[in-house]
Amino acid sequence: MAGLYFHIPFCKRICAYCDFYKSADLRRMDDVLAAMHRELETRRGYLGGEPVRTRYFGGGTPSLLTPQQIRDLLARAADLYDCTAVEETTLEANPDDLDGPYLEALRQAGIDRLSIGIQSLDDACLRLMNRRHTAAQAREAVAAGPRRAGFGNLTVDLIFGVPGFGGDSLRRSLDGVLALEPQHVSAYHLTVEPDTAFGRRAARGAFAPVGEQVSETEFRLVHETLTRAGYEHYEVSNYALPGRRARHNSAYWHGEKYLGIGPAAHSYDGCERHWNAASVDRYAAGEAAGREVLTDCDRFNEYLLTRLRTAEGIELAEAGRLFGTQRLAKLEQEARRMAPSGMVRLTDERLSIPPERFLVSDAVIGALFETR
Repeated sequence: MAGLYFHIPFCKRICAYCDFYKSADLRRMDDVLAAMHRELETRRGYLGGEPVRTRYFGGGTPSLLTPQQIRDLLARAADLYDCTAVEETTLEANPDDLDGPYLEALRQAGIDRLSIGIQSLDDACLRLMNRRHTAAQAREAVAAGPRRAGFGNLTVDLIFGVPGFGGDSLRRSLDGVLALEPQHVSAYHLTVEPDTAFGRRAARGAFAPVGEQVSETEFRLVHETLTRAGYEHYEVSNYALPGRRARHNSAYWHGEKYLGIGPAAHSYDGCERHWNAASVDRYAAGEAAGREVLTDCDRFNEYLLTRLRTAEGIELAEAGRLFGTQRLAKLEQEARRMAPSGMVRLTDERLSIPPERFLVSDAVIGALFETR
């Protein structure tokens, strides 16, 4: 099985934290969509005939698309790829885009899962992040409209680690999200990247990321609040009610093939990574994509990186089959050394990072990487 990703890079307003490729020039939307239709055609053999199991519209702000534009992309993909086994079709959306008629048209266009970017239920925090919706709009976007339109699979995004908005502010956001009863929650720690508004402020000394102790406190608050409410912490930043894991993103973490369509979109065919130009102009002009052939060491490290982000971690027998018993023995030796600290769990069958320690997963995984 494989995944199909559509990157819609357009935004009406640029959020202060966003490091993804995006453009506020909505006039180029039609040019990019035309190029995406062409790319679907030219890359029709990329997935090797594997059935498409999941489809995902990410961004940017995919909810700027009309339902007809979404329908046209999905229809073109179904003409060129085997989409008969699709189990999940997700659209990322801003709360203030989701009125009743639009939601009903999305369902008719083929969207069955919404990922709604709430980020916070504190209006002051939303203003700091330069979001274009209010807390009230966020509540309304989840509480009523989608369910009236027939959506039974909703996920919401939250951001924690925002300076000045931990403690009671974060608790209120978490309690507000739980009251909305989404099937899935993605909770991301704010990362201050250089090429963002927050990053530029930080470079001037006008914005300071939270420290490690605050990060740990807020991570634990998120983890404990959501798991107590019945959500499974199944991946570093993701929580789901039973049976409601994100199937598309789970495919990334389990090494399945995926094809990314659109500016800056990435693809993976099992052996190589490909990516498109991070430019509306260059993408629309058909500029060739970048390419990286993964070495055996690259594939092993990526296997560690993706699998150890999940609660299940690594099945040791599978790792041995894929990468050899010598490499597995070295991995187990390193894991045994780390296990007494509680940073990893090692049994005869599996190696994993306890979900309550996911905040430091990058450091743990990096320590297990094989060096060239």
